[in-house]
Amino acid sequence: FPVTFDYLNRFKSTKERNKIIDDLKNGRLDIIVGTHQVMNDKIIYKNLGLLIVDEEQKFGVNVKEKIRSLKENIDVLTLTATPIPRTLQYSLMSARDLSIINTPPPNRVPISSEVIRFENSIISDAIQYELQRGGQIFFVHNRVNNIEEFGNWLRGLVPNASIKIGHGKMEGKKLEKIMLEFINNEFDILLSTTIIESGLDVPNANTIFINNAHNFGLSDLHQMRGRVGRSNKNAFCYFITPPISSLTNDAKKRISTISQYTDLGSGFNISMRDLEIRGAGDILGGEQSGFMNDIGFETYHKILNEAVEELKQKEFKSLFKNELKSLTTNKIETIIDTDFEILFPTNYIQSSSERLTLYKKLSELKNEDELKVFREQLYDRFGSLPKETEDLIESVRLKWIGSVLNFRKITLKNNKMLCYFPNQSENKFFNSKKFISILQLINTIDGCKMKEKNIANKKSLYALFENINTISEALENLNRLQLIDN
Repeated sequence: FPVTFDYLNRFKSTKERNKIIDDLKNGRLDIIVGTHQVMNDKIIYKNLGLLIVDEEQKFGVNVKEKIRSLKENIDVLTLTATPIPRTLQYSLMSARDLSIINTPPPNRVPISSEVIRFENSIISDAIQYELQRGGQIFFVHNRVNNIEEFGNWLRGLVPNASIKIGHGKMEGKKLEKIMLEFINNEFDILLSTTIIESGLDVPNANTIFINNAHNFGLSDLHQMRGRVGRSNKNAFCYFITPPISSLTNDAKKRISTISQYTDLGSGFNISMRDLEIRGAGDILGGEQSGFMNDIGFETYHKILNEAVEELKQKEFKSLFKNELKSLTTNKIETIIDTDFEILFPTNYIQSSSERLTLYKKLSELKNEDELKVFREQLYDRFGSLPKETEDLIESVRLKWIGSVLNFRKITLKNNKMLCYFPNQSENKFFNSKKFISILQLINTIDGCKMKEKNIANKKSLYALFENINTISEALENLNRLQLIDN
């Protein structure tokens, strides 16, 4: 290809680095490949058009924000086998486009993963098996202060194997020499820190041991496991941990997840599980994981969505004018607030995690057909539905109808149903034919009338239905209003 390219890393001399910086400034380089050094303030890009970030999970928020400041409207492509929770959540909420590559290279086979105790016999047998078939071994021990001592133990365990040590505090040229020797099959076992986590492609290395695996994150474990199995040979990964019973709850979840998801292309599933374990982080701030403990996850997203809608309608009105034209026909998300018991009782579904999964699935249903299938699956798995669960399913229908009718909230308490319309300020819904039709129909229903009250110095309009004793009665009344949509 008719392009010029170079690379920047810590092995470049000062003279070489200065030449590259000058070439970038004057446009003599088309492609630059590098580590964090390409973010250096001294580097000026003549016309930066595309930025590709590999191993995105290794970059902190500050570095990513610096990337954004390099140039306005730059196209950015981030690549990662295991996105951090914050980045994954960006994609799931459509703030970023997401593409998933599920197809592995030809002739690859899944890596056999096993959680083991630190026992000499198990480790020795696994190493000898790999040596007998002419393969090489990675052994990860992430403590530089005693890695030499650990190496002496390993040499005593397998005296017939040639072993070399590599870690990030070594002199650059020496470390590079060891890595190249391992790639060229000049010794059997590479004992190293997590420095081998990315960038190494050694097809002949098909066994890896990860010591104290419980201390690593899911992304690290998946990346290190990916150092083996890079040919058509069966590969083995051994996660060395203390007894599972002695681990923290999060460590147990990580070890369980990494040993469960072993299929090729399972990085996305691992990241989804990481999102569940660590939380989505702060999308408006710098935390890349963690839960919104103060307000809750759902409330957090509701506030975020409302903020985005407000920006569309005010500061960026011209950019979203076509979208705003259809505002009066858009359905809103209706909140149901009730003193009825609507739930999966513990005597119906004992597992708390299963109940949470079902609540999440129920909240994602979009139409009556999906709801019918969901109900049938409940019946098949757990038997006849109790009244509380039947009411829960009816409340989903109530929420759907409320959304069609543009009710922002439906309160069912004290034998009354209050259906709140959107806030009146700057809302085009109140000038629509739909709103006028709802008002006309409400006047024909016995026990129903329009009311208004002030909430936080804002007028709030709502429809009041008297003598509502069940969820079914509430649904029946709203169905009468829904006739205007037919």
